[in-house]
Amino acid sequence: MDGPLLLIDRSLGRGVVAQLIDGLRRGILDGALRAGDPVPSTRALAGELGIARSSVVAAYEQLAGEGYLELRQGATTRVAALDALGALTRDPANDAARRGATGVTGEVPLAAIDLSPGVPSTARLDERAWRAAWRSVGTSPPPSTSPPPFGLPELRVAIAQHLRHARGVACSPDDVVVTAGTSEALALTGLGLRTVAGGSPRIGVEDPGYPGGRRALQLHGAELVPLPLAAGGLDVAALADTDALAGTDALAGTGGLDAVMVTPSHQYPLGGRLPVAERLALLEWARASGAIVVEDDYDSEFRHTGAPLPALASLDAGERVVLVGSFSKVLTPWLRLGYLVLPRHPGLRDAVTAARTDLDSPVAGPVQLAMARLLTSGTLRRHIAATRREYRHRRGLVLDALAPLQHVGARLRALEGGLHAVLELPDADAEARLVARLEAEGIVVAPLALYAVASGSGSGAGRPAGIVIGYAGVGDLALSTALDRIATLTRAVLAAATGGPEFSTPAIAVGTEGRSPG
Repeated sequence: MDGPLLLIDRSLGRGVVAQLIDGLRRGILDGALRAGDPVPSTRALAGELGIARSSVVAAYEQLAGEGYLELRQGATTRVAALDALGALTRDPANDAARRGATGVTGEVPLAAIDLSPGVPSTARLDERAWRAAWRSVGTSPPPSTSPPPFGLPELRVAIAQHLRHARGVACSPDDVVVTAGTSEALALTGLGLRTVAGGSPRIGVEDPGYPGGRRALQLHGAELVPLPLAAGGLDVAALADTDALAGTDALAGTGGLDAVMVTPSHQYPLGGRLPVAERLALLEWARASGAIVVEDDYDSEFRHTGAPLPALASLDAGERVVLVGSFSKVLTPWLRLGYLVLPRHPGLRDAVTAARTDLDSPVAGPVQLAMARLLTSGTLRRHIAATRREYRHRRGLVLDALAPLQHVGARLRALEGGLHAVLELPDADAEARLVARLEAEGIVVAPLALYAVASGSGSGAGRPAGIVIGYAGVGDLALSTALDRIATLTRAVLAAATGGPEFSTPAIAVGTEGRSPG
């Protein structure tokens, strides 16, 4: 790699990092560097070229973000697989020639770029620490008993410490229940609320909001009550406004709420952040009404603008807030591992304890041990810091590509934190047409309609329309390509809606990006 591919010319007036990036990128696209080829260590390449090691580190990180390199801590840096790059760089004329030569006719379907929300990146995971965590599980013979119903003590201690440092929640390990992800945590909470309510609990939910959470509660008999949103998330004033609530079909002739499920740190999916004053008002409402607040703290570790707000549970002093969390967004949904933190509320605590004792823990002991090691070793903390920087960079790509759409009637939302963005559109018709056109080009997004409560509020005409775009789980190259198409097709759809000519541009063949389970 010390030939013309990587020639640093200080007389060009261009930065060393930019020249290094261009040289490596050109070598990969031209085939001089092939999929799986190792590239020199940052120290070795810096020595060869006579440049600072920090310059090589910056170049490698940029190329890894763009999808050209596979950069993993504790492992050799290698050129990314060509099947993720080739479709983005191939010549369409060559595709046509290959189809003719093989006798294949008809349209060749485009490979998908999956921008489904909620899919995290594992590219920054420290492979050495990951392997060490799993090796540590096998150092002792497995016990002959099942894991404790509430989780292994060492994991509960590690989760409590993590929440104390990361979210300001002063909880005891005895408050922590290990669960098989968020859905199981909400299922346990729903069972507990059913016992406390003496029947089907009435639970207020954000509309639009998290559909998986609603399903978990409904499966255990909850009656869901859609609640309106304000600029910062849940409209807390609506909870206390009995007349306003009684005016909806869902609440006509019924009593109050037994609980409310909220996403105060980053409303899902619209992205509002509930101000401190509103959080305190919510807690006061819960105390006055005797209700429970279920806080879904799903991606609070990834704050991109402004100072992070503490968890709602940290303001509650352990009285009425059930904190639900998981490691799906901060690490990987592959583990199916989460937790809930119970308040001191005796009825709910006893009911959840009884439900968990009856059901036993569905999380395998080896998974719990490995997660405890990842927490106590600092691996998870370092991984969050690395992915936060990566997501902030991807957020910038989304802003650059889609923010100009505000001039044609769209609105970009939910970018203050997390792993997704919302492109709000004027109406449901524009949403449906844009989703269909993106799907036809192999770009997967989620329509905002999926997050609305299906029935009850009667406010369908006033609900926001748009698409939800996950930007964390794909490389920069695929993301930039998809964003360009989203911008182009959005302009076309909105132009047609206003009576202007709907223009058409050639589809861009895109590379395959695997979809992680959500």
